[in-house]
Amino acid sequence: MKITVFSIFRELVEHYCSASILGRARQSGALDLQAVDVRDYSSDRHHSVDDIPYGGGAGMVMTPGPIFAAVEAIEPPRPLFYLAPWGRRFDQSFAEELSRHEGFSLLCGRYEGVDARVEDHLVDGAISLGDFVLAGGELGAMAVIEATIRLLPEGRGNAESIADESFVDGKLEYPHYTRPAVFRSWAVPEVLLSGHHAEIAKWRLEMSKARTAAMRPDLGSHER
Repeated sequence: MKITVFSIFRELVEHYCSASILGRARQSGALDLQAVDVRDYSSDRHHSVDDIPYGGGAGMVMTPGPIFAAVEAIEPPRPLFYLAPWGRRFDQSFAEELSRHEGFSLLCGRYEGVDARVEDHLVDGAISLGDFVLAGGELGAMAVIEATIRLLPEGRGNAESIADESFVDGKLEYPHYTRPAVFRSWAVPEVLLSGHHAEIAKWRLEMSKARTAAMRPDLGSHER
């Protein structure tokens, strides 16, 4: 999968996407990631990418010129998404949709955001991680990339871990335990030590439903 990220902090994206799952995906060729520094496409001798907003107000706005120039020069895979508060809420189903693409691109804003002409005439849509504000889109972009790549067969080590995890079939994942069997007087549930796979599967399903009902009833599938 080919993914291009446009940012003024290229090194942040490169560093994160060179480790763990994403690093292995890049090494195997499953992920072809390109991080582009928008400053490189500024016509200003100072490589400026922002200016004061028309109409006044606090903060600075990213100018359209360098962003358009970068996208037009690179010709990145589409769709191109802007990380923005008004975007479609990112969730597991959205990640699954993206995992079926051959590629996509992400634009990371900074300051007060990008000139609205970028939103209106350049990007294909927007993505939001939730109702909170960050200093820029880089953290959001990295979350989108990791959530998507780990769904690819080449991006994970164990297919079962994807099938059983949270948000699959609208449920949270069951609780996990490992050694020691007793820690500070807290014991692992006996069924997990029994070796009875059918009973373990039954317990895990029950725990998954109970956890969903208690912690995320909005998922609405705990009765399944």
